[in-house]
Amino acid sequence: MAKQDYYEVLGVARNASEAELKKAYRRLAMKYHPDRNPGDKEAEEKFKAAKEAYEVLSDPQKRAAYDQFGHAGVDQAAAGAGGFGGFRPGASFSDIFDDVFGDIFGTRASRSQAFRGADLRYDLELSLEEAVQGTTVKIRIPTRVKCRQCDGSGAKRGTTPSACTTCGGQGQVRMQQGFFSIQQTCPRCKGSGKIVTDPCSACHGQGRIQEIKTLSVKIPPGVDTGDRIRLAGEGEAGENGGPPGDLYVQIRVRPHPIFTREGNDLYCEMPISFVTLALGGELEVPTLNGRVKLKVPPETQTGKVFRLRGKGVRSIHDDGVGDLLCRVVVETPVHLNQHQKELLREFEASLQERNGKHSPKARSWFDGVKKFFEDLKS
Repeated sequence: MAKQDYYEVLGVARNASEAELKKAYRRLAMKYHPDRNPGDKEAEEKFKAAKEAYEVLSDPQKRAAYDQFGHAGVDQAAAGAGGFGGFRPGASFSDIFDDVFGDIFGTRASRSQAFRGADLRYDLELSLEEAVQGTTVKIRIPTRVKCRQCDGSGAKRGTTPSACTTCGGQGQVRMQQGFFSIQQTCPRCKGSGKIVTDPCSACHGQGRIQEIKTLSVKIPPGVDTGDRIRLAGEGEAGENGGPPGDLYVQIRVRPHPIFTREGNDLYCEMPISFVTLALGGELEVPTLNGRVKLKVPPETQTGKVFRLRGKGVRSIHDDGVGDLLCRVVVETPVHLNQHQKELLREFEASLQERNGKHSPKARSWFDGVKKFFEDLKS
């Protein structure tokens, strides 16, 4: 059975442009694709014919052979190459969508490819005060920026890059064998579609140069180790007109000599004298916003934790504010003189006269030890 003329299959004139061919094929593909006409053999055959016609006429070399020799010109070439792509059994509608509509919606580059610049990371170390209260810091980062001399083209001023002869300026080449057709980045121009024959002296044809960039970074209050601040567009410049990458500032908070942070709460340990714990008193407790008074009740035991509400860190994620938890620890006196030692012995003796009344925990513990050894003997 004689094949129908490819131009008639697509319904276009013989001088139809590439855009007209694609538009006609798109219309027929949407109408006759088997996924839209399950079980309709006639629709499937029309789809196969339209696909074969488009594959021939969209290829400049095959189209020239077809215009000169008709079906004989392309059938011979197809036989040598293992056949045209044709309709792949089991092909989904997304396959034809990518093939025909990809260049419209950006799923496939139809011309030279633009590459987004690389993202960068900067490790920023802050004091606890800076992290809690917020600050603004200046940072210097090495990065690649668009060459100003050639405006990113890579070509010497006054010249322009030429189209790559390997891919015809498309940035991609197609490899076809049998029913399989693979499109990949052009190995010569690396997807740019252009070749720089007279490179810029500043960037040596790269279109980008290395530079130290100074940025002012605003640190919001409440950040903590592990938080990351994104500066959009402050990464490396893109290639071939692509957008720049982003800069990510990674936060690390230095250890503090007084406070330890856990979430939005702050912790500190305060040494206190035995006399203050025993008799009670008032202490000055440091906070990140100044000093506050803390009342210590009489007979407070060492290790007691006092909570100062609202003296912690304001959350970066909401309006919540943490607390300051202060743990008091008795400090044993050192470098005692003889008189001080005698006073302590006298004080100790006076406590023992009351048979452990002043030290209920110690008495309970020793009673437990005594019972333990008695049980061992029995």
